[in-house]
Amino acid sequence: QVRLVESGGGLVQAGESLRLSCAVSANIFSFTAMAWYRQPPGKQRELVASIPILIGNSPKYADSVKGRFTISKDGAKNTVYLQMNSLKSEDTGVYYCSRGRYIGGVYVTDSWGQGTQVTVSS
Repeated sequence: QVRLVESGGGLVQAGESLRLSCAVSANIFSFTAMAWYRQPPGKQRELVASIPILIGNSPKYADSVKGRFTISKDGAKNTVYLQMNSLKSEDTGVYYCSRGRYIGGVYVTDSWGQGTQVTVSS
């Protein structure tokens, strides 16, 4: 069974940056796509960013994070990252790594990590 292990969460001030990591227990090039979701307190889980693993396709972002967050992958380390800049209080939540695929252009999750907490104080 493939494991996804997130790290890098923490408490930061508004305007600061964090980089989340998702270490995968398998060769990520055997996957179709990966993504980061978040779940703000008292709200539903939402897709933040997704990235096709095959070369030549572009990442996709939620409108709320475009220009501030960057998703990337490192095949040599079997790790997917989420660089988060200019953090806002509304970015607070539990961030989950996901393995999945695109169906009709829509990202669909096949498995989840355990999550990492990000708290942004204003």
